[in-house]
Amino acid sequence: MMIVKASEESEAGVLPTREALAEMGKYNDELTKAGVMLAGEGLRDSSKGARVSFTGGRPVVTDGPFAGPPGQLVAGFWVIRAKDRDEAVEWARKVPFEDGEIEVRQIFEESDFPA
Repeated sequence: MMIVKASEESEAGVLPTREALAEMGKYNDELTKAGVMLAGEGLRDSSKGARVSFTGGRPVVTDGPFAGPPGQLVAGFWVIRAKDRDEAVEWARKVPFEDGEIEVRQIFEESDFPA
Protein backbone atom coordinates (compact mmCIF):
# COMPACT_ATOMS: atom_id res chain seq x y z
CA MET A 1 0.00 0.00 0.00
CA MET A 2 1.27 3.44 -0.88
CA ILE A 3 -0.14 5.92 1.63
CA VAL A 4 -0.26 9.61 0.66
CA LYS A 5 0.44 11.84 3.65
CA ALA A 6 -1.71 14.94 4.04
CA SER A 7 -0.35 18.44 3.58
CA GLU A 8 -1.51 21.79 4.91
CA GLU A 9 -3.20 22.36 1.53
CA SER A 10 -5.02 19.03 1.47
CA GLU A 11 -6.18 19.53 5.07
CA ALA A 12 -7.46 22.99 4.09
CA GLY A 13 -9.58 21.32 1.39
CA VAL A 14 -7.51 22.73 -1.48
CA LEU A 15 -8.02 20.49 -4.53
CA PRO A 16 -5.20 19.64 -6.94
CA THR A 17 -4.89 21.70 -10.12
CA ARG A 18 -6.21 20.34 -13.42
CA GLU A 19 -2.62 19.81 -14.49
CA ALA A 20 -1.80 17.83 -11.33
CA LEU A 21 -4.95 15.72 -11.80
CA ALA A 22 -3.98 15.02 -15.43
CA GLU A 23 -0.49 13.90 -14.34
CA MET A 24 -2.02 11.69 -11.65
CA GLY A 25 -4.36 10.19 -14.26
CA LYS A 26 -1.35 9.31 -16.42
CA TYR A 27 0.37 7.73 -13.44
CA ASN A 28 -2.74 5.70 -12.58
CA ASP A 29 -2.92 4.55 -16.22
CA GLU A 30 0.72 3.44 -15.99
CA LEU A 31 -0.05 1.42 -12.83
CA THR A 32 -3.08 -0.15 -14.54
CA LYS A 33 -1.22 -1.01 -17.75
CA ALA A 34 1.55 -2.63 -15.69
CA GLY A 35 -1.10 -4.77 -13.99
CA VAL A 36 -0.19 -3.68 -10.46
CA MET A 37 -3.06 -1.29 -9.61
CA LEU A 38 -5.67 -2.83 -7.29
CA ALA A 39 -7.21 0.38 -5.88
CA GLY A 40 -6.43 4.04 -5.43
CA GLU A 41 -8.35 6.97 -4.02
CA GLY A 42 -7.90 10.45 -2.64
CA LEU A 43 -9.50 11.30 0.68
CA ARG A 44 -11.31 14.45 1.75
CA ASP A 45 -9.76 16.53 4.51
CA SER A 46 -10.08 15.31 8.08
CA SER A 47 -12.71 17.94 8.95
CA LYS A 48 -15.15 15.75 7.02
CA GLY A 49 -14.14 12.59 8.91
CA ALA A 50 -14.53 10.93 12.27
CA ARG A 51 -12.41 8.68 14.46
CA VAL A 52 -13.77 5.82 16.50
CA SER A 53 -11.54 4.90 19.44
CA PHE A 54 -12.09 2.08 21.89
CA THR A 55 -11.37 2.00 25.61
CA GLY A 56 -12.47 -1.02 27.58
CA GLY A 57 -14.52 -2.18 24.60
CA ARG A 58 -16.54 1.06 24.46
CA PRO A 59 -16.47 3.09 21.22
CA VAL A 60 -15.98 6.86 21.40
CA VAL A 61 -16.56 8.93 18.25
CA THR A 62 -14.52 12.09 17.67
CA ASP A 63 -15.46 14.32 14.75
CA GLY A 64 -12.69 15.89 12.62
CA PRO A 65 -10.70 17.91 12.00
CA PHE A 66 -7.95 16.07 13.79
CA ALA A 67 -5.13 17.73 15.71
CA GLY A 68 -1.49 17.24 14.89
CA PRO A 69 0.75 17.94 11.94
CA PRO A 70 -0.85 17.21 8.55
CA GLY A 71 1.97 14.74 7.73
CA GLN A 72 0.52 12.39 10.36
CA LEU A 73 -2.80 12.24 8.50
CA VAL A 74 -3.68 10.27 5.37
CA ALA A 75 -4.80 12.12 2.22
CA GLY A 76 -5.07 9.15 -0.15
CA PHE A 77 -3.71 5.75 -1.08
CA TRP A 78 -2.94 3.20 -3.74
CA VAL A 79 -3.13 -0.53 -3.20
CA ILE A 80 -0.74 -2.20 -5.62
CA ARG A 81 0.48 -5.76 -6.09
CA ALA A 82 4.26 -5.60 -6.23
CA LYS A 83 6.62 -8.57 -6.17
CA ASP A 84 8.58 -7.06 -3.26
CA ARG A 85 9.28 -3.91 -1.25
CA ASP A 86 11.83 -2.63 -3.77
CA GLU A 87 9.30 -2.72 -6.61
CA ALA A 88 6.72 -0.94 -4.45
CA VAL A 89 9.26 1.76 -3.58
CA GLU A 90 10.07 2.20 -7.28
CA TRP A 91 6.38 2.80 -8.02
CA ALA A 92 6.23 5.30 -5.15
CA ARG A 93 9.26 7.12 -6.58
CA LYS A 94 7.30 7.66 -9.82
CA VAL A 95 4.33 9.44 -8.19
CA PRO A 96 4.09 12.82 -9.95
CA PHE A 97 4.34 14.99 -6.83
CA GLU A 98 6.22 18.26 -6.66
CA ASP A 99 5.96 18.19 -2.86
CA GLY A 100 4.58 15.48 -0.61
CA GLU A 101 5.29 12.20 1.09
CA ILE A 102 4.36 8.60 0.31
CA GLU A 103 4.62 5.86 2.93
CA VAL A 104 5.00 2.32 1.55
CA ARG A 105 3.59 -0.47 3.73
CA GLN A 106 3.03 -4.17 3.11
CA ILE A 107 -0.49 -5.51 3.59
CA PHE A 108 -0.81 -8.75 5.54
CA GLU A 109 -1.99 -11.76 3.57
CA GLU A 110 -3.80 -14.79 4.97
CA SER A 111 -0.64 -16.87 4.56
CA ASP A 112 1.18 -14.53 6.98
CA PHE A 113 -0.87 -15.82 9.91
CA PRO A 114 -0.68 -19.17 11.66
CA ALA A 115 -3.22 -21.80 10.61
